[in-house]
Amino acid sequence: MGKLMLKVGHFDQAEELYQELLNNASTNSERAHIYHQLGMLKDQQGKYPEAVKFYEKSLEIKRKTLPEDHASLAPTYCAIGLVYNNMGEYAKALEFYEKANKIYELSLPPNHPDLATSYNNIGGVYDSMGEYSKALDYYEKSLKIREISLPPTHPDLATSYNNIGEVYRNMGEYSKALSYLEKSLSIKQKSLPSTHPSIKNVMNSIAAVKKK
Repeated sequence: MGKLMLKVGHFDQAEELYQELLNNASTNSERAHIYHQLGMLKDQQGKYPEAVKFYEKSLEIKRKTLPEDHASLAPTYCAIGLVYNNMGEYAKALEFYEKANKIYELSLPPNHPDLATSYNNIGGVYDSMGEYSKALDYYEKSLKIREISLPPTHPDLATSYNNIGEVYRNMGEYSKALSYLEKSLSIKQKSLPSTHPSIKNVMNSIAAVKKK
C-alpha cells in the first residue's frame, strides 16, 4: 500500500503508513525494509539528507546480522550512492556505488543485468566529474553485459549507447559519438512512443554532433 501511495505521489499518507508499520514491526528484517522504503520516499521528495538517514538506519540493522559482503546490503549501498549523486556529492556517491558493485561482482553471475546497472551507475558519476576515460570504461562494461543479457530493443541498451555517445561527444570524438547516438535513437524509435522526450533529446544530440 505504501509503495502504491509513492507511485501516485501521496507522500504524506505513505510516510504515515510506513511509520505505523515501523511501530508494529516485529523483526529487524521488517524494520530494515521499512527504513529503506522511507529512504526512497524522502529521495523522491528531494529531501536528500533525510533519505540518507533512513537508508543508513536500514543498513545499520542489516549489518548487525549479515556479513559485509551479503547480497541484500547492495541495494541499500546503491540507494545511498544515488542520493549522494543527486546531491552532487560525487566522491561519496562513488564510495557507496563501489561498495554495492563489489557485492554484486561476488554474488551475481557475470552477465547479470543488475551488474550492468551497477557499472552504469559508476560510469555516470565519473561522467559527471568530467573523468571521461573512466566513465567510458564502466559504460562499456555495462554495455557488454546488456548486449548479452537483454533483447535488442530494450530501453537500457539505448541508455548505454546514449551514455557512451555523449562521453565521446564530450571528448571531441564526434564520429564515434554519432555512431553510438544513432544506435540509441534506432532502439528508442522502436521501443518508445514517437512523442517521447527521450527521442527528441537524442535527435538534438545527433544534430549537435553533425554540426561539429
